[in-house]
Amino acid sequence: MAGSPITIYHNPRCSKSRATLQRIEDRGLHPTIVEYLKTPPTVAELDMLCTALGVDPTEMVRFNEQEAKDLGLKKTDTRLRADWLNLLAEYPRLIERPIVLRGEKAVIGRPPENVEALL
Repeated sequence: MAGSPITIYHNPRCSKSRATLQRIEDRGLHPTIVEYLKTPPTVAELDMLCTALGVDPTEMVRFNEQEAKDLGLKKTDTRLRADWLNLLAEYPRLIERPIVLRGEKAVIGRPPENVEALL
């Protein structure tokens, strides 16, 4: 993993995302920055991120976002994995942020200290 490129799925308007990016840059690293609201990840990318995180897609959903409430989404929904991935691809605002990927491992930078596991 050391020496592997780092990618951050970033929302510059989010303080946690900015703090996570700063931690990476403070180490002298220059990650690829994907502003996922401008360039949403595909279903395949989201699936890969879930695998790298070791989580189900529901653990990447920001259920407190108004958009999730408007869509009637709940953690207890019995949707298929593919359905959740499709929802996240269609509504990227619902994706938990930031997600940092290095090699085959990823973390969600909430709190920003989580990124230390990849550095």
